[in-house]
Amino acid sequence: MDALELLDELEDIIDKGASVPFSGRCILERDELLDVLQELKLKLPEDLKQAKWIKEERQRILQEAQAEADEIIKTVEKKAVSMVDENEITKQAIAQGKQIVERAQAEAQAISDSAYNYSDNLLETVEKVVLGSMKEMEQCVAIVRNNRSELRGGHEQQVPTALPEEEA
Repeated sequence: MDALELLDELEDIIDKGASVPFSGRCILERDELLDVLQELKLKLPEDLKQAKWIKEERQRILQEAQAEADEIIKTVEKKAVSMVDENEITKQAIAQGKQIVERAQAEAQAISDSAYNYSDNLLETVEKVVLGSMKEMEQCVAIVRNNRSELRGGHEQQVPTALPEEEA
């Protein structure tokens, strides 16, 4: 299961929790909830690893595009140098070389833009998944703490709704 499916499963567990009458609280299966949270902890590094791979792949594509553009430029320059003696041929070679360079630069820019947009979109998705996971986990921890407090009969105690800094 991927991280989003695990979050859906957490939501299902919470939805299936038995309601406590006259309150907005519910009783949850601790082991089931902890199992899903453990799976989520294991899955998130995979998603982050995939995002890193995409970033590296983007860089590789950009380097290949630049190398191809450089090779095209070298080829054009060689053609231009070999035709310098004849004025009309030289003019044509320069014009053709410029066109090739412009096309190569446009292609390299298009590849660069595409890779950047793809990487940015994927990293944005990963960021949303991670933030959503963190929010869900904080809510689950708050529910579990509240339930534990109720079980201990500590209704008068204030139960923190967020993780303390040293635990986070």
